[in-house]
Amino acid sequence: MPSKRRPALAVAAIASVLALTATACDSSDDNADAKPTASSEQRGVDDIKLPDNLNDKLKNLGIDLDQWKNGAWNKWDKDDWLREAGDFINPIIKGLWKPDRMREAQEPDKPVDDGDIADDQGVTDPDPQPVPAKEVASPYSSKVPYAGKVFFDGPEGSMVCSATVVEDPAHPGKSNLVWTAGHCVHAGKGGGWYKNLMFVPSYNDAGKSQAELENATKEELAPKGVWWADWAQTSSQWIDNGAAVGGKGAPYDFAVMHVKPEASGGKSLEETVGGALPVDFNAPAVKSIDEITATGYPAAPPFDGQKMNQCADKPGRLSLDAKQPTMYRIGCTMTAGSSGGGWVANGSDGKPALVSNTSIGPSNATWLAGPHLGPEAKGVYSAVSKKFANQ
Repeated sequence: MPSKRRPALAVAAIASVLALTATACDSSDDNADAKPTASSEQRGVDDIKLPDNLNDKLKNLGIDLDQWKNGAWNKWDKDDWLREAGDFINPIIKGLWKPDRMREAQEPDKPVDDGDIADDQGVTDPDPQPVPAKEVASPYSSKVPYAGKVFFDGPEGSMVCSATVVEDPAHPGKSNLVWTAGHCVHAGKGGGWYKNLMFVPSYNDAGKSQAELENATKEELAPKGVWWADWAQTSSQWIDNGAAVGGKGAPYDFAVMHVKPEASGGKSLEETVGGALPVDFNAPAVKSIDEITATGYPAAPPFDGQKMNQCADKPGRLSLDAKQPTMYRIGCTMTAGSSGGGWVANGSDGKPALVSNTSIGPSNATWLAGPHLGPEAKGVYSAVSKKFANQ
């Protein structure tokens, strides 16, 4: 999520103030028709790679490829932005995400067994005690190889979230799937898909400070390469109801991206980073989970978005709507920018698995909440996997 927090709205169901944990920078205003501050040519764009038939699809949507390269990627015409879910467009613009641009992007937040899970429905536990976020020991790739940062452009500027490499049942051992929050790919109700989405695994792997990164090369910031999303999918509930503040849509705030390398290469993302997490869609009830570990790149003060952090805590429950799934909640001081970061616990088989992702937190950054991954999440995940099963 972006590091600059958006105004928070009170949620009637609980006493805390909720806001998305995403952040954006270089914002000029909130106008959906804002003009680009610089064209892609000015930013040193080298090339655009398009999947098969995407050029025709762009033309069918009234998007000219040359215009896209020359700055249309950063124009937020309202009619263009309010696209249907099936119109995700994200052509690779080679060279767009240069080191300075990555550093500066800091702001944009059931077939399940009854029994134990039913006991969680509609229940909110007392606010957890804050758990101080701790920086992951570098190199990050040796400790949490599947974690990284998502970069994208929105009407407010360049933005960041966190994300996780997850297994792909259609390509065992060779996954190109990345799990993040829905609000990191789509603005929710009244909005559309964000642009120029890409994933950087093990961002700033050496854990260097902001000052040390002043003249960093792209290889230092992205040692495992830059991976562009050629497809992204989130829940219909997030698209229809999601909001930047207030928690609306948060129980369904998850997304899956399929990615491809900016530079041509034969290895998959999973092979490149050395691992991927399984996703548990039948995760245990809160009382059965001893500890959840959340990973992310918090970007709002006192953090700067350059370093990977973690919080580990026994989860509690947060219900925003008794008719919607109850969310997991942990004490954690990570701020905006940590949105979409993976939550890992021992799954139903006793092995580490992704069980949630960071979605929302209070304005004073004392806790985080993430969705319970049920049939809706499994449907999104399976749809993306099947879409690329033969590729």
